[in-house]
This record gives sequence, structure tokens and C-alpha cells, in this order.
Amino acid sequence: MQAVDIRISGIEIDFELAGNLAEDLVRRDIESPMLLCWSDSVKGLHSPSGVQCEIKGEPGWEVYGRSHGGQYRISVNNDEYVFIFC
Repeated sequence: MQAVDIRISGIEIDFELAGNLAEDLVRRDIESPMLLCWSDSVKGLHSPSGVQCEIKGEPGWEVYGRSHGGQYRISVNNDEYVFIFC
């Protein structure tokens, strides 16, 4: 899985804007990307939300994304928001 790190300063960024930026970047390589999973550490939310465990120190939602074909892991502002696309 390719990891991409986006850092934005000077403006407030929320989950929606972070997700739109992440998807736009992925569209450069994947015509119709599908969002597999995400994390919003600002609000303490993630999806799939049923995956609560950690596996070898990694959050379950992230393991889910990698094991279900995730091609891109987009981190915004040091993992405030994370999106995994295939």
C-alpha cells in the first residue's frame, strides 16, 4: 500500500475537506477510487466501526483496509484524518 502524507497549515481543515483532498489525489491513479475505511481522530471515530481491536499494534480498521485491497493510505495532518482507498 502506498502511503501519502498531506500537511496543511494556515487554514482549518475538517473531515469533509480532508476526505475530498485525499480522494482528489487518489484519482490521479485510480479513475473511480473506493473508500475502504477511514479514521477521524479529532472526533474519535473510524469506519468500519465494528473493528475495535488492535492487531500487532495497528488499529483494526486499518488492518481491514490493508487486507481488503487498500492501495493508498492518505494521512492528513499527522493522522488527524486517515483514508484508505482501493
